[in-house]
Amino acid sequence: METYKKRRGDRKDGRLLRELDSLHFITGIIYPNRCDNEAYISVKVDLTAMNEYLAKKNAAETDFPYTMFHVVVAALEKTIMLRPKLNRFIVNSNFYQRNEVSAAFVVKKQFSDKGAEALAVLHSREENTLEDVHEYIRLQVMECRSEKVDPTTGVMDYLNKIPRFISKTAIRILMWLDKHGWVPADIIATDPYYNSVVISNLGSIKLKCGYHHLTNWGTCSLFCIIGEKKKSPVFSEDGSVSLRETLELGLTIDERLADGYYYSKSVRLLEYLLTHPEELEKPMNEEVQYE
Repeated sequence: METYKKRRGDRKDGRLLRELDSLHFITGIIYPNRCDNEAYISVKVDLTAMNEYLAKKNAAETDFPYTMFHVVVAALEKTIMLRPKLNRFIVNSNFYQRNEVSAAFVVKKQFSDKGAEALAVLHSREENTLEDVHEYIRLQVMECRSEKVDPTTGVMDYLNKIPRFISKTAIRILMWLDKHGWVPADIIATDPYYNSVVISNLGSIKLKCGYHHLTNWGTCSLFCIIGEKKKSPVFSEDGSVSLRETLELGLTIDERLADGYYYSKSVRLLEYLLTHPEELEKPMNEEVQYE
């Protein structure tokens, strides 16, 4: 990603976009709320190639096997890296380009009704590959399943214990700071809504793919739901049909960031990476011929 000298109006997590066309400049003002501008895209992926690829990768990997989740995370991060408008956000009616590509997901410490949750955040680098993502997730999962308490949870616990009128005032102050990009870094370090994409793996808890809203809090403009794998009919170019294992993804996006053509190409790139996972062995910033 390009490096820019920080200027007046920039945030610590993003660069103010001063070169916007008039339509997008006005859009951020007349449509100020992220939740009012959600668009939902459903993607169905044939898992035949991915399953074969994972079988080869795991032939020599027994401690922490590669999974479909690792491939999806790597494909999302590479897509965002190569399609930078996906990594923009609008706050206080201003467009910003995020400084880095990051992905957040929740780790269940224990699969039970009372099992606590922790957040894992992956910070991508241009030279990263699927192997780096796999190792990063392994370390994050191990840390999240420890007894460590993250800073954001600690702050929320404290606000929940003090008198309610004080905590409500403090939260309103935090919301005002959020609007201007001044929330302390320690508080948002483990907040999922300050990342490029939030990923929810519903398939791991036997749920189908579905819609998930964005939030006006934070800066996240992309949410990805991973559904449960299932058998579906797949039609070939010659008209024949076969039953194959497929995966549904649900993408909720902020439609103000780009036009439909840009989003369409971005989804096609994501689909290509998921059906050609060997491309993820190349650096994140390496271009892909997918059309």
